[in-house]
Amino acid sequence: MTGADVHRSTVRYPGGLTIRFRWAGTGHAADVFALSESGGRLDDHGSLVSPDPDRLCRAEMRVEAPTGSWTARFASPIFDGPTAFFWDVPSLLVAKFGFRCYGLLARTGELRWSREAGAPIIDVLGSSRVDHVLVQSEIDTVAVQADGSVAWRLAHSDVVTGAQLAGGRLVLTSYGGQVSVFDPTTGHAL
Repeated sequence: MTGADVHRSTVRYPGGLTIRFRWAGTGHAADVFALSESGGRLDDHGSLVSPDPDRLCRAEMRVEAPTGSWTARFASPIFDGPTAFFWDVPSLLVAKFGFRCYGLLARTGELRWSREAGAPIIDVLGSSRVDHVLVQSEIDTVAVQADGSVAWRLAHSDVVTGAQLAGGRLVLTSYGGQVSVFDPTTGHAL
């Protein structure tokens, strides 16, 4: 693998928050980290996944904000594209990579909490109108509060392949094509 094979994406949020992701498959940590930007805090959370995280898939998230810059590194036993959701009210970035999600202070990168799912996490969703974020894995939905505690959990009978918040509802699509709708504040079916 060469530096050209490292995947990249950039996300910009209002208020001057920019996130740059780099990630690669198993055993290519050196390629991902070869172009790490200097300056600010650097935290490697790979050990939360494995005692030897560089043997796994690796990702790096570089955050630049008006208050400063910081970097977080993640590990996953499966190939995945990292994403992050900016949760504006508690000022957290909730990042996901593989089976784990992380609640990080948006200004400093300090880890507030992390959660492991029993299946790959497909998305992290939230709204300033809901008091928690929704961590959507292939097999369940978990409502996680700003302190990392669980508000509610909903198990699914089919593998979830898509999730979105639309019109004040959580809309899930299953592998079998079934669409289910839930109240994002309580997890109750609508």
